[in-house]
Formats: sequence, structure tokens, C-alpha cells
Amino acid sequence: MAQEEILQTSSYNDDNIVHLDDREHIRRRPGMYIGKLGDGKHDDDGIYVLIKETIDNSIDEFRMNEGKVVEVSVRPYTDEEGYAGEIVRVRDYGRGIPLGKMVEAVSLLNTGGKYDTKAFKKSVGLNGVGTKAVNALSWRFVVQSFRDGKTRRAEFKQGHLVADTDVQDYTGSEKRGTMIEFVPDNTKGLFENYHFRDEFIETMMRNYAYLNTGLTLVYNGKKYMSKNGLFDLLTDNMTVEPLYPIIHLQGEDIEIVLTHTNQSGEEYYSFVNGQHTVQGGTHQVAYREAIARTIKEFFNKNQEYSDIRNGVVGAIAINVSEPVFESQTKVKLGSKDMSPDGGLSVNKFVGDFIKQQLDNYLHKHPDVVEVMLQKIQESEKERKAIAGVTKAARERAKKNLMNNPKLRDCQVHYNDAKPTKSAKDADDDLRQESSIFITEGLSASGSITKSRDVRTQAVFSLRGKPLNSYGLSKSVVYENEEFNCLQSALNIEDGLDELRYNKVIIATDADVDGMHIRLLMLTFFLQFFPDLVKKGHVYILQTPLFRVKNKKEVRYCYSEEERVKAIEDLKPNPEITRFKGLGEISPDEFKGFIGKGIRLDQVTLRKEDAVGDLLSFYMGKNTSDRQNFIINNLVVEEDVE
Repeated sequence: MAQEEILQTSSYNDDNIVHLDDREHIRRRPGMYIGKLGDGKHDDDGIYVLIKETIDNSIDEFRMNEGKVVEVSVRPYTDEEGYAGEIVRVRDYGRGIPLGKMVEAVSLLNTGGKYDTKAFKKSVGLNGVGTKAVNALSWRFVVQSFRDGKTRRAEFKQGHLVADTDVQDYTGSEKRGTMIEFVPDNTKGLFENYHFRDEFIETMMRNYAYLNTGLTLVYNGKKYMSKNGLFDLLTDNMTVEPLYPIIHLQGEDIEIVLTHTNQSGEEYYSFVNGQHTVQGGTHQVAYREAIARTIKEFFNKNQEYSDIRNGVVGAIAINVSEPVFESQTKVKLGSKDMSPDGGLSVNKFVGDFIKQQLDNYLHKHPDVVEVMLQKIQESEKERKAIAGVTKAARERAKKNLMNNPKLRDCQVHYNDAKPTKSAKDADDDLRQESSIFITEGLSASGSITKSRDVRTQAVFSLRGKPLNSYGLSKSVVYENEEFNCLQSALNIEDGLDELRYNKVIIATDADVDGMHIRLLMLTFFLQFFPDLVKKGHVYILQTPLFRVKNKKEVRYCYSEEERVKAIEDLKPNPEITRFKGLGEISPDEFKGFIGKGIRLDQVTLRKEDAVGDLLSFYMGKNTSDRQNFIINNLVVEEDVE
């Protein structure tokens, strides 16, 4: 009988075949269209993709020499139904969506003006998806087009058309173009408790400006524009001084910038058709190879590519006809050729340009050549000095990777060749969720290990406080067993191309010792692998400070404000527990803190942070300046029982 029941429940017949319309499919499988959902705490959360997809259409207008201003605003929103959120408004002054097909253009998948190259050349949006996904994932979505003295307006709710005005004449002050307003849907399963962060949107505006000289973007009244393109990008984003003036080269459909710094590793920014490809792609690979090859041929010396590229900070932007990206979020270019017709490859196009233009530049600027050669020779000297150490360390790391007592690995990694499909949700790309927790001590790592998701969460256990690496040479990365094991676990010795985990999470106690460990780990990353931080892979785990409970409810509080509110809500006499360390939290409890509701603080760097000065102040010798700073900022916290 039991067997019959199993057969009945697992039957497969006509009733199991389900068709989802466009709207339903987007709402049920949002990850296929915008990547992860998120609530706005991280710059790659889906709510920012909604803004980007909307602005991309305006950028495409500008690239067709139609409309030189794009206005964007975000403000609080509440409607008559009591729905509360934030409303985004994007207004451009391009040609305006053709009025007859306006509704279809923002609501029907695979509908758009970019399937041929007549109306749009070398655009970003090619798949007829962008605004349709925004529409379907919005509580409210409004589109209005102004074109040839006429206008049409349509309004949607959760992807359903609720209002559509007839085409009308307009004689007001409105100029031609398109206006779109949307309110992300915060209902269950979508953008719950979302909030837009200005700093992420402002970075987006700046990147659009760098890639589109002559365009003015206005965000909440503040203007963003760039006169020098990628030169401005590097100038605004470098956290250390360049060793020589930034090399800036431009040609048809290509722009590059390049310099060296005293920092370790390599740092690149790459763009395709104005789209920031944060994960690189074929154009970035070609750029790295071409600059190393061209510089080596110029000097005509037996130089290693790794020495030439060590300390490089650069950027490349190219325009490609009908580019192929590896996902709808367009973060990595997959195109091998400059156009779908074949012919010229991306590799040859980039390589030929750099070979000619960079070689010419070096011949004309002997002062730059002198500094560049000195940097390469210093990198070579350092590499040879630690050659013996690195060889032994690599052999040790290989053994450790197979049987690393410090590492409890997961099943899915960021550098896996293909997206790993989950049986629960075949549309999820688990590679994006791959994480490694760096913890202190056996008790904390034990709790995380027992409560983690073995598919995507690895644990690396530190043995007490790591070495203060400030001011030390790179040999410490190989000589120190703990650092070498960590480098090997992350797979970052030769750059981030094969990084094994998307999120590197420092998980320490929220006390003085825990803060010290955080600083020591950040010092290590900033000194030897700064790109890991700059590319947004490093996070700090927030852990609860208090547990407040009564007989009916348990609350975990991450701040004093949350504790006070919990006590008020659970009165008259709630039980209050203060967690002194991660090891005090049981695995059952910990599971809730590192699961879907995990709270992470992303470590970010800005130009004004002056990394060298910061590290010197906090991690250098114990100067009187730092002692005075500690004394002046000391806070005595009362213990709460």
C-alpha cells in the first residue's frame, strides 16, 4: 500500500505540464532576469538592477545621439492602499518609445527595437527583457512617452495593465522622450524590506558618466558628467597614487587607461557598450594579455608577465555589435567576435589596438618608460627573493587543499565552470552564493560548521590572532602557514579570475579581540590582495549581541536600540542574555544568523580612504598619535545582565 501511495504522489502526466505567462515566469523566477533579489544592502542586489535596466534604455538613446540628459530620482512612496516603499523615476529626452507599441514594449517579453541594428547600434539591451522584468517585479509601474507632439501614458500594477490613456496632443513644457516610474514590489518572496542606498546609485551614475562623455546624469538634483572618460574613472577610484601619469588611449569603439602603483596584484575595470562588466570577460582577458605582451616586446627583455602586471591599475571600454553576455545581468562578456557576423575577434581587436597605440606612447614618453621599468624590476626582484619560499609553500598548499585541517569546504564554488542547478530551484546559480567564513577558535568555527549550508558555505578556522602583516614583504604570504593556506583556499595567488568563493566573510566576536582580528585580516587583504576588497568580495558578519525572550517569543538583537525595543515589546519581565562571543551561540541558533536572513557589512574602499595612511595609523608602530586617538575615543560600555 505504501508503495502504491508513493507511485501516486510521484505520477507524471498532462496535469504536470504548466505554462507560465511572461509576468508569472518573471515573478516566479526573478533570478533568471535580475540575478539575486536582495534588499538593497549590497550593490549587486536586484533592486539596483531594476534601476540599471531602466537607465540602460536611456543610455542607448544617448548613444544614438538622441538626448543628452537623463534624470533619476528616488523618493519615499505610500499609496491609498497603505503600500509603503520607494519610487524610482527615470526621465530621458531621447526619441520616446513609439506610441503605438508603447505598452507592448514594456510588458511583453521578446518585444523591442533592438533585434536589428537599424534603430540601435551597439546597444546594451538586446534581449527584449529589461523593462518587462522591471514592470513585472514592481508594485506600481508607469510609462509615458512624449513623441512628435503627442503623448501616451500607461500604468501597471504587479505587471497587470490597469490604465492606458489614448494618444493625445501635448502642448505643454514637456520635451520629447520617455518617463518611467516604478515602485519595487516588497510583497513576500520579492524585495522584502528593501531600501535604496544613495552611495550605490551614485556609483552607478558616475560609471554611466565615465562611459558616455557628453552625457549629463542628474540623481536627486546632483549632476554627474565626465570630460575625460576612463581617465576620470581611474583618477576618482584609485586609493593609492600612480607611479606615473595615467596612460589614456582612445580609438574607434575602444578606450583604455593604464598605470602602475606600489600595491600588489592587479586591478581592472571593464565595460562593454557602457555596461560595467564587473566579472570581466573576453575583452578584459584580451586587455591583460595585450598590455603585458606589448610592454615585454617594447623592453625586449626576458620579463615575466606577472612582473609586468604586478601593481597595474587599468580599465578598458569597448563597443561590440550585439554582445553576448553570460547572463541577463550582463556582468561578464562572452562574445568572441566584435560582431555576430564573425570576422574580427575581440582578442585581435583589443590586441592590435594596444600593440600599436601603447607602443607608440612608450616611445614618446621616456620618463614613463623609466618609472615603469623600475617597477617591473622591483617586482621581479621580490619574486626571485621569495622563489624558494613560494615553491615549498605551493607544494604545501596543494597538500593542504586536499586535506586542509583549517578548511571545511563546500560543494559549490564561484569558479565552477557551469552554474550548478539546485533541485529545489533550477534557476538559482549557487555559484553567486558561495561563501567562506573566516573564524577564530574552535568553538566559533564548530558552531558555524554544524549550522552552515554545506552546498555553498565553507569555513576557515584561524589559530588565534593572525600575524600583523603591515609593512612586511609578500614573502609573509608564503612563509606564514596560515596565510598561505588561506591564499590557497581562496585560489587568489594569480589574481581573482579563479576565486573560489564569491563572499569572503570575516566572522569574529563583537568585542575588542574580535575587532583586532578583523583589522589584522583586512590589513592582510589590503596589502597583498586589494582587488579582493575593491571588487566587493569581503564582508563582516554581523552577529547578535543580545537575546531577549519571554514565554511566547524570542528576539535576537544586533544593537542597543534593538535590545531596548525588544525589552519594551516583550515586557513585563523578559529574559535578557548577552552573547560574549560566537562560541556561546548554539549551532541551532546560529543557523538563523547565517541563513537567508544573514546580515553582512560589505567592506568598501573609496579614494578618500587613503589606504596607505589608514594602515600606517592603525596597524603601524604604536605611535603617540594613535594612543591619543584611542584615549580620546574610548567608550566604556556597561555590562547588561
